[in-house]
Amino acid sequence: MTGRFITLEGGDGAGKTTQAERLSAWLGEHGRTVVRTREPGGTDLGVRIREIVLHERGHVAPRAEALLYAADRAHHVETVVRPAVARGDVVLQDRYIDSSVAYQGVARGLGADDVRAVSDWATGGLVPDLTVLLDLDVLVGRARVAAARGDTFDRLESEAAAFHESVRRAFLDMAAAEPERFLVVDASMPADVVQQAVRAAVGPLVGIDQA
Repeated sequence: MTGRFITLEGGDGAGKTTQAERLSAWLGEHGRTVVRTREPGGTDLGVRIREIVLHERGHVAPRAEALLYAADRAHHVETVVRPAVARGDVVLQDRYIDSSVAYQGVARGLGADDVRAVSDWATGGLVPDLTVLLDLDVLVGRARVAAARGDTFDRLESEAAAFHESVRRAFLDMAAAEPERFLVVDASMPADVVQQAVRAAVGPLVGIDQA
């Protein structure tokens, strides 16, 4: 079988983990081997980088933050993603380059083109076969995170609402620029409805006939 690389993007609380879990189970029921992973944190090295970029108590300079994400991505793609795709597996990944472009490139003001160029170099130009963008109102997403974890927010989740609005707009702008790669789903819909929309796009990509 042909390997596939599918990423899930969106703001905090959009339901990426829930949708990835459901999609993974569905793919498994149809005989596909699935590798579920995330950035940062999909490798042992990535776990350590994740602790720095999301939970470091002190200040992390924006360019350092962007480069740490790129370093994680370079190692992750070489050791996890590319080997899995080469085996014919389906990789389902929570966040990828688009997150760096949105968070560091746009919201941090480092420049979308510059941040994308660094990550493109780090990954050897690996582009997802499909990117599912779960779009959700910022305040709704924040309320979901608070309901699930109380007031425990990581460094990025703790940023002001305006920061996250910039992230949301950046994701939507990327989706509009690359409609052939992106599937934009209204994440305010019930989880089952969202999942059906995701499966409708993923099925043909991985050879699953839903008729």
